[in-house]
Amino acid sequence: MNRAMVLYFTGRIIKVEAALLMLPFVVALGYKEKTAVFFLIAAALALSLGWALSRKKPADQAIYAKEGFAVVALAWVAFSAIGALPFYLSGCIPSYLDSLFETVSGFTTTGSSILASVEELPYGMLFWRSFTHWVGGMGVLVFAMAVMPLSDRRSMHMMRAEVPGPIVGKLVPKMRDTAKILYSIYFGLSLIMFVLLILGGMPIFDSAIHVFGTAGTGGFSCKNSSVGFYDSAYIDWVITIFMALFGVNFNLYYFLLLRNFKAAFKNEELLWYVGIMTSASIMIALDIMPEFGSFFTSLRYSAFQVSTIMTTTGFATTDFNLWPAFSKNILILLMFIGASAGSTGGGLKVSRLLIIAKATRNEIRKMLHPRMVSSVSMDEKPLSPETVNSAYMYLAMYVFIAAVSVAIITLDGFDFETSFTAMAACFNNIGPGLGAVGPTSNFGAMSHLSKIVLIADMLLGRLEIFPLLFGISFPVLKKQRRSANN
Repeated sequence: MNRAMVLYFTGRIIKVEAALLMLPFVVALGYKEKTAVFFLIAAALALSLGWALSRKKPADQAIYAKEGFAVVALAWVAFSAIGALPFYLSGCIPSYLDSLFETVSGFTTTGSSILASVEELPYGMLFWRSFTHWVGGMGVLVFAMAVMPLSDRRSMHMMRAEVPGPIVGKLVPKMRDTAKILYSIYFGLSLIMFVLLILGGMPIFDSAIHVFGTAGTGGFSCKNSSVGFYDSAYIDWVITIFMALFGVNFNLYYFLLLRNFKAAFKNEELLWYVGIMTSASIMIALDIMPEFGSFFTSLRYSAFQVSTIMTTTGFATTDFNLWPAFSKNILILLMFIGASAGSTGGGLKVSRLLIIAKATRNEIRKMLHPRMVSSVSMDEKPLSPETVNSAYMYLAMYVFIAAVSVAIITLDGFDFETSFTAMAACFNNIGPGLGAVGPTSNFGAMSHLSKIVLIADMLLGRLEIFPLLFGISFPVLKKQRRSANN
């Protein structure tokens, strides 16, 4: 492990957060809020820490997969720890653990909250709270790659560690150009949505907040009743459609820009993603139709909730905790399916589940026909055994961590529905669960231990387990290296 390079690059990335904290500082100044000073304090700390870690470039500049994983893990933890300071120092969230929970939920685009009333927060804090979604949606490191000069050899290992999904590749030969293309598409979709929301009558500040939450598939709102506050079919459908769009693999948008329509629209994961979302919306609409009176009204609410759950956004237009058991069970299943690989959404990912399903089918066929030779393919391209094995390994780790998390959370005395969906909501980066953590409730009543577990779940879910585990083992790897040298 090249510890010096890990700390050097972590320091450079932390300095990026110092610049990002200037945006909520400007917003707070614009609204003449006294809390503006706390963004300056956090920015100064980030700049100082970043400078201390990156002031001297190491002689050995080699970065491989393990260093890339460690940089990603440490950068996300540092971003969250520093980003929580404005909430805590200002007293808007008196507990640092709660401030950290809120910030990790923001950067990981989870959207789970400990706040009972978000409307009491100053504008600057509301802006920072939701802006963390926009930064974390495409990825802290992807953003850093877009603005910092990094060599392809180094940046590829970090991008593999951060971009969600079983397969990560370049759009163009240079990784920095790939990062710029991804953020250009991300910014373009965000801008279109911003204009559409304003045309629908949503205030400019509110529009920015909901664009951040939608683009990052995070779900933080500036209203206690979330999107339901506006009671507008137009706004509901705009957000529904854009949540679904941000849940699509961004590589496909690049194919569309190149007019490679065949590669985009024949993408296997996309077809399953759209198919699952459409069928779930129709089934729930039929199930809740007696409550809303007409199919089209119920479709408006079901499509919104399916889109927000499957893309792991977490907005709400109604209390789906009161829906029939059939509809709630579908939503729970969607929590685990998640969005597409290479999108801003969380969950297991449609492509990973497809790989596991196809590999399982192949194994069953081999049991019946031992001499049969077959391989798993996606989009008519064979996948390497390593990719298939990693999908199985991820699922095994996922189930183990989920089981341990639920067991710990149940110590709080909540019912199983609350404990299970609290884990599912945080681990899959969704936001609200069911029961005591439903869409009209929050996570404030959880114990310190449960909040720590859920913070870890949010980071593990966003970074897809392995980078964070490498980051945790970073000091251990350092000791092992010293022992080997001795």
